[in-house]
Amino acid sequence: MTYHETKIRVRFNEIDAYRVAWHGHYVAWLEIGRNELAGQFGLDVDQLAATGYLGPVVALELKYLRPARFNDEVTVRTTLRRTDTPTLEFHTIIVGSDGSPCARGKTIHALTDLDGVTQYRLPSVIAERVERMLAWAEGS
Repeated sequence: MTYHETKIRVRFNEIDAYRVAWHGHYVAWLEIGRNELAGQFGLDVDQLAATGYLGPVVALELKYLRPARFNDEVTVRTTLRRTDTPTLEFHTIIVGSDGSPCARGKTIHALTDLDGVTQYRLPSVIAERVERMLAWAEGS
């Protein structure tokens, strides 16, 4: 698999009373990486909405492996995995500057129209973009 990489420096406002990055910020970091990757294929939040669709998160998994601390630079490595359903499944590894994983996660996104109606088949404009992203991720 090929991964898109986004560098993030842990800011002071992102640490908690234990002096480590607060767990909720990892979800935001997944979103940053996912949106940057998707944007390269015309599927970031604004680009998707411009086609008449939304991609709400319907499932989120996050496994914390070790803490990130103030001023650490972490790398958010994001890819898209192929599914048997009309969903987008992003997998992410957040890696510390020493190369060790801090967290692993995934988000699953359904596709809806702008009125919130679930799409049970990817519309061609979206399917074409998803296929290009999958070809990139799978190294095809």
